[in-house]
Amino acid sequence: MRKLHIMNRPLFFLLLVSVLPSFARAQAPANPANSVFEKHQAAIESAVDKALRYLASNQSEDGTFNDSYGRSVGVVSLVGMSYLSAGYTPGYGEYSANLDRCIRYVLDSQRSNGLLDKGDSGHGLMYAHSIATLFLSECSGMVDAETQERLSPILARATKLLLEAQAVPKNESHEGGWRYKPDSRDSDLSCSGWALMALRSAKLNGAPIPDAAIEKAVAYVLKNHDREEGRFGYTDPWGHSETLTGCGLLCLELSGYHGYESTSRSGDYILKHRQHIINNAHEYYANYYNAQGMFQLGGRFWAQYADWMYNEYIPKQQSNGSWSNGRNGGTYGTSMMVLSFTVPYRQLPIYQRDETVDEVP
Repeated sequence: MRKLHIMNRPLFFLLLVSVLPSFARAQAPANPANSVFEKHQAAIESAVDKALRYLASNQSEDGTFNDSYGRSVGVVSLVGMSYLSAGYTPGYGEYSANLDRCIRYVLDSQRSNGLLDKGDSGHGLMYAHSIATLFLSECSGMVDAETQERLSPILARATKLLLEAQAVPKNESHEGGWRYKPDSRDSDLSCSGWALMALRSAKLNGAPIPDAAIEKAVAYVLKNHDREEGRFGYTDPWGHSETLTGCGLLCLELSGYHGYESTSRSGDYILKHRQHIINNAHEYYANYYNAQGMFQLGGRFWAQYADWMYNEYIPKQQSNGSWSNGRNGGTYGTSMMVLSFTVPYRQLPIYQRDETVDEVP
C-alpha cells in the first residue's frame, strides 16, 4: 500500500493531510455520494493503472512526450499531476523517476520574466504557465530538500508573473482575468480558471497571494455567469457553456461560494448538457472541469455526474491505456482523464473540499 511522502508542507496542510486516508483507493472517503465510487472502484483502479503505465512508457528521458504538445510545460505538468493524483510522490514509489523528470523539465523552463515555457506552447503561453505553476505548487513540500531549495524561488517568480499579468490594464469586462500572454489586455474564462487554481493552490501552500487578487479573479468569473440558468461562458455568460460551466463552477467553489442557488443551477446545467461535451474539441478539459466542480458540489451532483462519467469513459480507454479523440494526442487526453477519474482520491490539496457539501440533497 502506497503512502503519501510529504515533507516541508506548511502546518495547515500537514494537519489537513493527517486526517485523510493514507491511500484513498484503499478506503474511499465516507460520504453519501461514495456509493458511486464503490460501484466503479475496480474498473477505475484498473483504468488509472493502465493509463499511468501508458504515460510512463511514452516519456522521454528529458521528461517530454512524443505526441501533440508533448514538449509543452503544460502537458508535462498535467502528466506530473496525474501521478500525484493517484497517490505517487516525488522520489518515492513506482513512478518516482517519471514524476521527477516532469518536475525537472518544468524547473528548467523558467524564463527571466518568470514565465514557465520551453517555446512549445504555441499561442497558449499562459495556459501552460498556469498549469505548470499549479503543478509546482502541488509538488512543493513533497520533494527532497535540494529540489525544494530550487523549486521555491521558481514558484515564487511564477506566481508573481500571474499577479502581474492579472494587473495589466484591461477594460471593465475583462478586468481580473487572464488570457494567452502575460501582457494580454483581454481575458477568457478558460485561461483564467487555470490561473485561479494556481493562485488558490499557492495560497493554500503558504504563498503571500493577496486576497484582492482572488477577489478580482472571482469578480471576473461572475461577469461570465448567467445566474438564472447557472451557465458560464468563454468571454460572456453564454458562449461555449457546455464545456465551460464546470470551469466557472469550480472557480467559485474553490473560492468559498458553497451553497449558492446559482451554483446549484450550474450543477443542474451540467447534468442536463453533459452529453454535449462528447466529441467536442475541448471534451477532455470540459470533463475535467465538470468532474472537479461537481465533486466540490457533492451530493447528488457528484453522484450523478460521476456515474455518467465512469460509464461513458471507462469503455473508451484504448487497449494501450490511453484516451485520445484524435485532436490533442494520447498524452494530453490520458492525463486529463486520470485527473478526472481520481478526483475522489483527494491526494492533492487542490482536490480538498468542505465535507458539509454532501449535505446537499
